[in-house]
Amino acid sequence: MKKTFKLFDLDCANCAAKMESAIKKINGVEDATVSFFTQKLTVEAEESEFDTVMKQVVKTCKKVEPDCTIQL
Repeated sequence: MKKTFKLFDLDCANCAAKMESAIKKINGVEDATVSFFTQKLTVEAEESEFDTVMKQVVKTCKKVEPDCTIQL
């Protein structure tokens, strides 16, 4: 399953790259992209694990960019 989410208050391209790298390391994530220019996050994971994976994604994003929020 692949879903795209809107990001709010993502401040720089470097932070986006750090977030993308960290999200790709999460167990269950098959692929992820974070676009600073479009302010969007795309996550690909198994449908059965998607909610659990997204909880980890949110935590990871907060560590890298505390002000950034994901519209779930």
